[in-house]
Amino acid sequence: MWNWLKNLFSRKKEYDEAAAEAWYDEKSRLMESILGKEHDMVMHAMIPYALGGALDLYYFPNGIEGVAVATKELSEVPGEGSTNDWFDCYELAMFTREKLSLKDAHHEETGFGAIHTKINAILNCIARYSEQARLNPGETCEFPEDMDTVGGKCLIFDGYGTFDNADRQPFGILAVIEVFRQEMEFARENGGHQLIERLKAAGHYPYSDLDREPVV
Repeated sequence: MWNWLKNLFSRKKEYDEAAAEAWYDEKSRLMESILGKEHDMVMHAMIPYALGGALDLYYFPNGIEGVAVATKELSEVPGEGSTNDWFDCYELAMFTREKLSLKDAHHEETGFGAIHTKINAILNCIARYSEQARLNPGETCEFPEDMDTVGGKCLIFDGYGTFDNADRQPFGILAVIEVFRQEMEFARENGGHQLIERLKAAGHYPYSDLDREPVV
């Protein structure tokens, strides 16, 4: 009896691992169709995210100007993990106009290193938050002032690269965009999509670089 159960659980584990690997490959293909070809280097965390560590970070420098920094650990199998009103499951992405320079990623005195540190901190906070909350496009978020690195930062979310129709999608990318406080307050008063449209009109969407003037 014990051997039969042991074999059953072993086969289930192999099946689950195979399903997760197949979904990872398909998800990677979908992400490339939205973000452009992925860079061959990954920033791996010392402690896996699933065990309470930090996220692995994936880089997409071949889409729009600059680079998208994305996650791949919020949804390990189709339809499970972080979800919202638009997507059955999703991964996060943040964008910078800075050119990808992984050798500078941990050097905050460089342009890419400074924003990479910020993006890394924000994505790790939002990833954990998304396990408990439904984060929808057009919604905003702000971090308490006393938090390290991200304290006081203001964000807006958007469904990046979604299809033209309004139907719920089985998978998508939730863009996390840092904005000025006055922009966040405008979004809360007038609707997040009003701010998104202003960012697009000014050429600032979907970037989190704040070396610009507010659009409100």
